[in-house]
Formats: sequence, C-alpha cells, structure tokens
Amino acid sequence: MMNDELKEPGRMKIYDENPSHEISKSLSGIEGFDQITRGGLPRGRVTLVTGGSGSGKTVFGLQTLVTGASLDEPGLFVAFEESSKKILANASSFEWPADKWEIVDAMPPPNAITIGEFDFEGMLAVLSVKLHAMKAQRIVFDSLDVLLHLLPGVLVRRREINRLHSWLSDHELTAVITAKLDWLEKATPMEDGALQYLPFIVDCVVALTHKVENGFSLRRVRIIKYRGSSFSENEAPFIIGPRGIEVATADRSISPLPTEKITTGLRQLDEMLYGGIMRGSTMMITGNPGTAKTTLSGAFAEAAANRGERTLYVAFDESGEEIVRNLTSVNIHLHEHLDSGILQMHSEYVGSGGAEEHFQHIKALVRRQRAICLVIDPFTAFSNAGSLTNSQAVAARLIRWVKSERITLICTSLPLAPEPEFSGTILKITTIADTWIYLSFSNGGERNRGLTIIKSRGTNHSNQTRELVLASSGLSLAAPYTADGKVLMGTMRWQKERAEDEERARLNLEYEHQHATIETEIDELEARVQTLKRNIATKQLEQSGRAEIENLRHRDEESRRADMIRLRQSDEVRSGKLAPLASTKRPLVEEDQT
Repeated sequence: MMNDELKEPGRMKIYDENPSHEISKSLSGIEGFDQITRGGLPRGRVTLVTGGSGSGKTVFGLQTLVTGASLDEPGLFVAFEESSKKILANASSFEWPADKWEIVDAMPPPNAITIGEFDFEGMLAVLSVKLHAMKAQRIVFDSLDVLLHLLPGVLVRRREINRLHSWLSDHELTAVITAKLDWLEKATPMEDGALQYLPFIVDCVVALTHKVENGFSLRRVRIIKYRGSSFSENEAPFIIGPRGIEVATADRSISPLPTEKITTGLRQLDEMLYGGIMRGSTMMITGNPGTAKTTLSGAFAEAAANRGERTLYVAFDESGEEIVRNLTSVNIHLHEHLDSGILQMHSEYVGSGGAEEHFQHIKALVRRQRAICLVIDPFTAFSNAGSLTNSQAVAARLIRWVKSERITLICTSLPLAPEPEFSGTILKITTIADTWIYLSFSNGGERNRGLTIIKSRGTNHSNQTRELVLASSGLSLAAPYTADGKVLMGTMRWQKERAEDEERARLNLEYEHQHATIETEIDELEARVQTLKRNIATKQLEQSGRAEIENLRHRDEESRRADMIRLRQSDEVRSGKLAPLASTKRPLVEEDQT
C-alpha cells in the first residue's frame, strides 16, 4: 500500500490525522499540505486550486491523482490547456508511479469557434462513462478557465459552473479544479468576474503564489477556506522537487528526548562538555574565517563515521574534495568512509536556489543517505539565498526538523560582527541551538585560536577559554593557562612559561644554597654540641672523682674520731673514773652534751 510506503524512513511522510468531529478527508500525498489541512482534501467534495502562471497548479492536481492511485483510489485527469502527451512527459520527470490514473485530452483546438449554444453536458456525459469504467474516485479539471472562456457571457459561465459542481457532488468525487486566479493581483484575469464566483461554491480553496524576492524564486501556499475543517491560515513556503510539491511546515517535537551523549571528535572538548553533546541536538560553531570551524566539523564527521553512523556533510564554500584533502593535514582522514558510503560529501552552490530549495534538497539528501548525523558548513549560506526574513524562518524550521528526526546537527557560521565577542549569527540560530562553540583569535604578536563554550543545554560545561592547537598529529586543546587575569596562548604563553621556569630554577638554586648553608651550620652546631657533651662528661667524671675523695676523707675522719673516743673511754675505765659502757656511742653523746 502506498500509505505504508510513504511512511517508511527516507520517504515522503503524510499527515494522517482526521479528528472525528471533522469531515472525511483524502490524503493528497503532498508533503506538508496534509499537515496544514489536518488530513488532506475534503473527500467527495470540490477543491479549487488557484494561482498564476508557474505557480504549480497542474503539478498539484497530478500529485493528488498519483497518491490516490497508490491508495487504490483511481483517478482521471481532464486537461483543457495542454495535450495529454505533454502532461505525461512532464509527469515522468517526477518520481511518481504511473498506474491507476488516466488523462482525458479535452483541450479545445486553438481555432475553435463557438457555434450555437455550448454547455458542459456532453462532456460530463462522456466523463461519466469513463469514470464508471475506471471506478474512479478522484478527478482533476486542469485550467477550467480555458473552457469557460469559450462560453458567452457571465450568466452562461456561472450556469455551467453550477452544472459542473452539481455533477461532481452527485458522483461524490474527490475533485480538484485548477484555474488562473492570482490572489496577489488586485484584478482578476477574467474581465467579467466569472471566476470570482467559483471560490464561493466549492468546499476548499487553495491559493498558490509564485514571485521573486532578491533574485530568488519563492512559492507559497495558503488555504483560503476549508468548510467543515480546521486548517492553518498562514502562508507556507513550498518547492517543486523530484517528488513533486513539498510544503514547508513546523515539524512536531519528539518524545522521549534522547539522553545519550556522543563525542565531538575532540577528546578535550568532550571533557569540557562533561562527556560530549546530546544525540539529536544541534551544535553551532561560530568564528571568523580561519578559526578552524571546518576542521572541527570534519573531526565530528570522522568520529561519527568511526562509530558506524551514517553521516551527511553539506559544504557551501568549498567542494567536498577540497575539504577532504585539507583535513588530512591535521590527521583527519575521510577517504575510507567516503569509499564505504557511511559518509557522503555534498557540495551546494549558494546561488543555485533559494533557502527553501536548499532546505528541501538537504532533507532529500538526508533521506537518501539515511543519515543520523548532519554537518552544514557554513550555515550562513542560507542568509545569502533570498530575503533575510525568509532565510531566518527556513533556518529555524531546519533546526526543528532535525530535532524531530533525531538527527545530530553540526553547523558553522560567521559571527554577526567581529566585535563584541560572542555575537550571534545573522540567522539568529545561536538562540535555538543547543550547544554554542565560539572560536576566536588571540593576537599577541601571532594568531592563536581560542575555544569557548558559550552554552550547552542539558549538560554541564566548562567556562574556560582554551587554546585550539592544529598540528600534523591532529587537533588538541591545550590546558588552560592564565596570568594576570588573562588567558595566554602561543608565544606569549611560551615566554611566560619560560620566565616562570627560569624563576623556578633560580628559586631552586637559592633554596639549595640556603639548604646547604643551613646544613653546614647544623653540622658545626652538632660538632660543638658533641664537644660540649664531651666536656660535660669530663667535668662530670671530675666531679664524681672529687665527690669520692671527699667521701673517703669524711669516712677517714669519722673513723679516727671513733678511734679517739674509744681510746679515751679505755683510759678512763682503767683509771676508775668511769664505769664500762655497753655502748661506746652514749658516752660520746654525753660528752658532746657536756
């Protein structure tokens, strides 16, 4: 079934929402249109598609028939302005299947002259037979204004318009009528105003416009009215691409949001981002020319390819071959990934189309590559493709689209102005990007690159400015180095570090000299202490000897004195003056008392 095929990854998505309180609808198969109409065309009713020359009316009608055929709803294309041969040739240029729908060549001859009364009755009778044989459920009347022009007078034309409308209602066909009616013009191409009557009787009116802004083609679609259904009332840009009309709409957000972190391709930057960037997020790299925006983008593409993740690199300023060649000088090699097909490099020229065309082309490339990682270098190219207001709107929708598709986007951009620092971009994408990396130059006699993380939603990040070093061995971020409140890089950092090394060496020498001096003094003091200890020991020995001699003297004196006392007592006992004593000590005491 076409419905299932259209919903497969990498193919056109169809908005298939039809609230129960609204009328029944048929899918148009026009990407974005089914979304702004909340489900497509009114089933069994009439839709009028208006627009000037080249606005896409015929393509619109054909695309609805192709979708109907794929959904097993056969259809009939009634051509009033071009031959069936031309229409088939034009339809073959699109990626459409050509089955279950047919063309009825109803183009009047260029020299046709109306004779007598002419109406639609005969034509509708023939179509009824054709529809019955095909079991058709859809029909397209292309350029009805050409046929109306053959009818005389406003009243006759309105009568036939009513006849056609009644016939379509009776057959319950999902019908599309195209007509040259430009809602941007103050006057209608039909001088009698017959076409102004047609929008009032149909159920849905779609206005297509085509104009040029700043040299770039810009197509828009607007739903003027839609009976029995809600719809988006604002204009929406669209392009005519390989798959037909593609209407730009705001894609819906995804749930749940990814929480996995992936590497940026630079280890030190991952550390500053506390593990890398969120999968499905957007990282904007801004900086002046030469600050290595493309180099960082190439490092991310290589890392993604190494993980086996299909990646698309869209380059606007350089060709893919040049980028691949230049990146090898910093040890980033993409050749093998290009050969394997895991990485695709696509070069786009800014002047080749408007911002909307670039956007739709990138979407087609992503689907074809089945990419989950996307690099756009530089994103600023969108600002040079049409009006600034339109480019900003396209850029914002691209950011929302990659988020809804869970695609990790890395894009580069020039800053809005060299000063002040951290200025945004002309497309104002830094306000909606998840991570903003700012690259700058540090001028101190030489140009050194600095990297700062301005913001990173949903994750912690470093607030340091670090030097981005490009070498033949690869990219690296030098450890942060500050002096006097400033971040030093390159020669200034080297000179400062050398001066600090010299000062450190001087202090080390001074310390070693002082240390040696103190050690010498300590040795001298220890020698003196040992001498003093020896002198003290000598004096202590001398003191001990003298104390021993003195003790001996005291003992000798006490011994002589005791001997003298005993001798005296012995003499007194012999002379009869004293009685013998049991102890010699008591008399001595008495003698002392005497």
